[in-house]
Amino acid sequence: MSPSEAVSKRAPEDCVVAQTKRMRLESSSVECSSMDIADDDNDVAAAAAASTSPSSNQAPRRCCTVGRAAPTFSNVPAVLANGQLGSVSLSDFSGQYLLLLFYPADFTFVCPTELTAFSDRAAEFAAADCSLAVCSTDSEFAHYNWRQQARSSGGVGELQLPMLADRTRSVSRAYGVLCEQSGQAFRGMFVIDRQQTLRIAAVNDMPVGRSVDEALRLVQALRFSDIHGEVCPANWQPGSETIIPDIRRSKSFFGKI
Repeated sequence: MSPSEAVSKRAPEDCVVAQTKRMRLESSSVECSSMDIADDDNDVAAAAAASTSPSSNQAPRRCCTVGRAAPTFSNVPAVLANGQLGSVSLSDFSGQYLLLLFYPADFTFVCPTELTAFSDRAAEFAAADCSLAVCSTDSEFAHYNWRQQARSSGGVGELQLPMLADRTRSVSRAYGVLCEQSGQAFRGMFVIDRQQTLRIAAVNDMPVGRSVDEALRLVQALRFSDIHGEVCPANWQPGSETIIPDIRRSKSFFGKI
């Protein structure tokens, strides 16, 4: 079930009018946990120190690990793909792949180019059984207003994906992409599989946008490997040869190089 079907819908206009009354988000309304995020107490202490240092403009030590359960989140305020205000939980995407993209801020420069580029190719990700979701530390009202602005003037217009409003910074911090000094998220990209396991993690610094082509290729390759049990070599594209992960049987691939 998609997030737009899983949550109750509210009239956007009513919520925007009530913005000043709702800007304070109770911490209990957003639950975010990152189980098994560190191997021992020293790892926990180091991660905490890195994430709370006010003088650092670097991404904190990542609090999630590829191959382990993705940090979960629940009831995060959002603008849904249909333009309604609602909320999104990681569990909404159970049984499918999820490409979760963090970005620094609405009404900026690189960010609209990324969001519109990914949204325009949402159907290609859907064909690979993958949903898209984006997240920043802006409010849902900022997201809503940004969607009202035309692309030709720096807005994003209608998007085929939900925009999560991580105002408490809980989700960004759990995924290790929060810049504590600015309160913004670095450009994190995470692929989460059907079992909610984190499979791919990458973080760009704020000035550099991401490649939709490469993100789609990674999702397609991961899905192919999960289904067929074969592995994908460098620069693999759908339809090209893969490798059987066996010393003898892999020779059929390497013998053609």
